[in-house]
Amino acid sequence: MTTTPATEATLDDATLAGRARDGDVRAYEQLVLRYQGPMFRLAARMLGDRSEAEDVTQEVFLNAWRSLTRLHDDAAFAGWMYRMTTNRCLNMLRGRRPTADLDPETTASTRTETRPDHATEVSSQLAALTDALQQLTPQQRACWLLREVHGRSYDEIAEIVGANNTAVRGRIARARAQLAEVMQPWR
Repeated sequence: MTTTPATEATLDDATLAGRARDGDVRAYEQLVLRYQGPMFRLAARMLGDRSEAEDVTQEVFLNAWRSLTRLHDDAAFAGWMYRMTTNRCLNMLRGRRPTADLDPETTASTRTETRPDHATEVSSQLAALTDALQQLTPQQRACWLLREVHGRSYDEIAEIVGANNTAVRGRIARARAQLAEVMQPWR
């Protein structure tokens, strides 16, 4: 029995990862379609640069394809991708000060607002949040984004960033406090 692309789209990550590891390009394509958006958004928010985020996302998926044989637990594919993307971003951030050059398409809601004053306020809030995120340490930014934007658990984040659960909770708490202080005028 051959599977159709529609059938493959409904398969879980573990099945698709196992098939991809066995050389099934279409299974890997489904994983790419499933995770390219979240990985791009994570990279864009961590790096503050759309072009760099595109490069990181492409590089991470290419490296994942080449090293699928090293993924021992097919069900851990999502965590593996978050870890590779986060680590690649952290490596890029070492030794440089990122600029806030995000395209509004990567952070704004897709909902169209009919009130220009409200749209301007939301745009200003997003710009302030983007600037505030850039003020966090790269480790704090990674932990906060993985928790608050991508909904990862503390244990998953600890594994992704290579720290213990307590360190992750501390980084997120410090990030929340700093962001709350910076964003206070918007409340």
